[in-house]
Amino acid sequence: MDVHNVDMVMSAVSAAQYPTDGKPEIALVGRSNVGKSSLTNTLIQRKNFARTSSQPGKTQTLNFYNVEDKLYFVDVPGYGYAKVSKKQREEFGHMIEEYITSRKQLRGVVSLVDARHEPSDDDVSMYEWLHYYNIPILIVATKSDKISKSKFNKYASNIKQTLGFNEDESDFQFFSSETKYGKDQVWKWIEAHI
Repeated sequence: MDVHNVDMVMSAVSAAQYPTDGKPEIALVGRSNVGKSSLTNTLIQRKNFARTSSQPGKTQTLNFYNVEDKLYFVDVPGYGYAKVSKKQREEFGHMIEEYITSRKQLRGVVSLVDARHEPSDDDVSMYEWLHYYNIPILIVATKSDKISKSKFNKYASNIKQTLGFNEDESDFQFFSSETKYGKDQVWKWIEAHI
């Protein structure tokens, strides 16, 4: 999709605040600092629209981005960040669960993992949880410019094995915000699901 118009429409912490216009939604989930903002900025062809931060755990609300008046990207708070209090983590958990399990407009989830490392326990839990709720999932392995293409198969099979990846119900894509590798494939997946 060629993106010219994007608006950050709202930040929400509960269902009462979600948009009401019925547009399809694609949620982006992943550990803090895995590259959600960088992926968003690459997809919408903007440099700093979604704020990237060296400070993990910055996103603390569900942020709805209206893309070309056709769909919403929903940036979900990063998980697995230790400096957030236990109480805050529980609140995030509840907010994310409420959104993902009850939102009829949600068409799929782009779940980000770091291509260089084995998925964390939190990544595995998120994948299993989304899978349990029958939500279409695209696993995006970010920062893939940091590994050589000749090793893609090895890293992909390691990630998939750790996640318990289901080939029939999920998709997988390497991505780099530096080189834009994988951008078109991620868009294809999104367009196929909205």
